[in-house]
Amino acid sequence: MLEDLVVTSTVEIDASAERVWAVVTDPEAAREYLFGTNLDADWTVGGALRWSGEWQGRPYEDHGTVLEIDPPRRLVHTHFSPRRTSGLEPDDHHTLTWTLEGSSDGPTTLSLSQDNNATPESAAHAKGVWDSLVAKVKEIAERA
Repeated sequence: MLEDLVVTSTVEIDASAERVWAVVTDPEAAREYLFGTNLDADWTVGGALRWSGEWQGRPYEDHGTVLEIDPPRRLVHTHFSPRRTSGLEPDDHHTLTWTLEGSSDGPTTLSLSQDNNATPESAAHAKGVWDSLVAKVKEIAERA
C-alpha cells in the first residue's frame, strides 16, 4: 500500500532549532539546499508554495500547500511535480513533514519524511534526494 511507503531522512545539526528553521524556510537558502530552485512561499496554513527553475535542461514549476506550521518545530506541506507524472494518479502527490527536535542552544535533529511513494524504487530515489537535502541544510545551518 502506498501509505506504507514513507521515507524519512534525518540529520543532527549543531545549531538551534530556530537557526535550522530559518534555513528551511528562507528562499535564498532553499536555492542552495534545493538544487537551485526558486522558492515562493506563503508560510501560513493554506498558504501556497511554488518551486521553480530548471532541472536537467528543462524548466519546471512544482507546487504545494502548507497544511501545518509550528515554528520552529514542525512544517507539513503537500508537493506536486507535474513534470514527473500525469497528475491524475494518487501517487503523483506527496506530503512532506519537516520535524525539528532540540533545545534553543542546539543540537537539533531534523527529520524530513515523504509519504505516498508509488514503488520501493521511487521510495529509494526519494530517500537519496532527501538525504542529500538534509545534509545540505546541516551544512548551511552550521555555517553561521
